[in-house]
Amino acid sequence: MPAMPMNQERFRRLALELPDAVEGSHHDHADFRVRGRVFASLHPDGVRAMVKVGPAVQQRLCALPGGTFAPANGAWGRAGCTLFVLASTSLDVVRDSLREAWEFAGASAPTRTTKRTTRAAKPARRTPRRS
Repeated sequence: MPAMPMNQERFRRLALELPDAVEGSHHDHADFRVRGRVFASLHPDGVRAMVKVGPAVQQRLCALPGGTFAPANGAWGRAGCTLFVLASTSLDVVRDSLREAWEFAGASAPTRTTKRTTRAAKPARRTPRRS
């Protein structure tokens, strides 16, 4: 039985299977976030999706045969946003790229706790005594 082509619903299900992932919306299209950071999105055209990954992963994805993956234009692409055609991408590649994007967004890092510190008051300025 041939593999079913990737589509928006399969992509959505895979993204939301990742721990703490939530779906939101930004610029009229669905995005997927972890700890408030976008790691993937669905393009409004219904054909493409995006994962935000580190430079090495982006290069690896873009080097895959078939030319399915490509950096987004301009600064978005330089920041790791990588577009791909859903129907031309295998389930395993999509699952792996979503995991990479989820990790790049900091999902697997331990939650940072900020230590509240109070600033020491500046010492009062002394003026020299005149004798």
